Amino acid sequence: MRTIEVFDTTLRDGEQSPGVNLSAAEKLEIALQLERLGVSRIEAGFAAASPGDLQAIREIAKRVKNSTIVSLSRASEKDIDKAWEALGDAESACLHTFIATSPIHRKYKLNMTKEQIVERAVAAVKYGKKYFDMVEFSCEDASRTEIPFLIEVVQAVVDAGATIINLPDTVGYTMPAEYANIFTQILNNVHGIENVKLSCHCHDDLGMAVANTLAAIQAGATQVEGTINGIGERAGNVALEEVALALDTRKDFYQAITNLKLEEIARTSKLVSRLTGMIVPGNKAVVGANAFAHESGIHQDGVLKEVTTYEIIRPERVGVKSNRLVLGKLSGRHAFKDKLQELGYHLTQKELDDAFFRFKELCDRKKDISDEDIIALVDAKITNIPETYILENIQLSYGNHSVPTASVRVRTADGRVLEEAACGNGSVDSIYKAIDRVTNEEVVLEDYKILSITQGKDALGEVYVRLSQGDCTVQGRGVSTDVLEASAKAYLRALNKLIVRRGDAVEVVM
Repeated sequence: MRTIEVFDTTLRDGEQSPGVNLSAAEKLEIALQLERLGVSRIEAGFAAASPGDLQAIREIAKRVKNSTIVSLSRASEKDIDKAWEALGDAESACLHTFIATSPIHRKYKLNMTKEQIVERAVAAVKYGKKYFDMVEFSCEDASRTEIPFLIEVVQAVVDAGATIINLPDTVGYTMPAEYANIFTQILNNVHGIENVKLSCHCHDDLGMAVANTLAAIQAGATQVEGTINGIGERAGNVALEEVALALDTRKDFYQAITNLKLEEIARTSKLVSRLTGMIVPGNKAVVGANAFAHESGIHQDGVLKEVTTYEIIRPERVGVKSNRLVLGKLSGRHAFKDKLQELGYHLTQKELDDAFFRFKELCDRKKDISDEDIIALVDAKITNIPETYILENIQLSYGNHSVPTASVRVRTADGRVLEEAACGNGSVDSIYKAIDRVTNEEVVLEDYKILSITQGKDALGEVYVRLSQGDCTVQGRGVSTDVLEASAKAYLRALNKLIVRRGDAVEVVM
């Protein structure tokens, strides 16, 4: 039974999804969860892309101890220097450098000859080895590269000291048999390939990412690269949870497993969905809301008689629980702390006190408290940013024959209380116009999404907004049993992010 190592690029390739812009604190929270999931390597970002990305990678490198932290780098000394600057404090660090190899990239993007590409690739690997024991090299667009040239490039970088070779299907173009053949050819024709890890990285433009990844594993790949929930450029990357469950469920066929703690999958999926604002479709394999639901009478009858008639994965296997949380408004701090630890949270005393206070507030508004309620409460605060404006109160006047009016009161970081009112073409519009007035900010609302994250009439609602101001785009989210309050919280959180980006934030006065 082979063990396939998992290289997670949710924080790099996943963050390249249009509309996703994670803060450093949010990236750290995801990284810590990926560590709990058992990911071998976490690609934390692209250090040369921006000072913010470099700082986020550096913080992740300091905090994560049980996974190798990776930074992407173009095949240039400047990029590699930035990667080392970000990863110098890591317990285990890896450089991931790349250059495109396909004819279309050589001609139109790079304007380089084959000889120049080999020279650049070798130079990058040799330079990276000065800093890093572990260097991964990727032949970008490998699936559209002539196999003889691919063999030439891989041989050159293996000789130069690369320890991992990645052969990505960058644009989701290849088919399983074709992709498997690439790995077979590399394994049969590159000297010393048995001493390096061989990695696959598939995109889902034609819906073939999982199939192609599994084909590569069958052909000899020892590492799989992808993202949680399959997020990423265009149609996304291969969904790691789908590959992991395919290998686990069909061990008899693939004779391979991953090193993931599968019971952490559902929680990881929900966290990534919340922080990125990318909603998981109900019919999504493994982690969708309907993945373990049965509506057809025939299916229900079969499941009641023998669950394996229609259910090949038990929900508990991926961390989906059907039990309700028994905590309520009479529960004490000790029981609450035990529940948080059961859910995988280890908070400081201050964070625990704050979460417990908000839990008690929720108990007064909601009768049945579920694990999802607790997770939403904690996640809403655990990735907190400096709050220039804190929501104190909102008041609404609305009728189907009257103009919606909202008044908003906020407290500023320096302790002032400000209040404004505005009319709009709906309740949310009037709230947002009032917030614009009270904060004196001019922004564009690019996107607004709302969904229920728990069940029942008193379900928690979660709102995502995306705001832009000039060249800066941020997102915010808010959680409440009142969707209008959640809308206000999401908008203010996004505004606070914008202020942090501008460097205008000040410490909150408590």
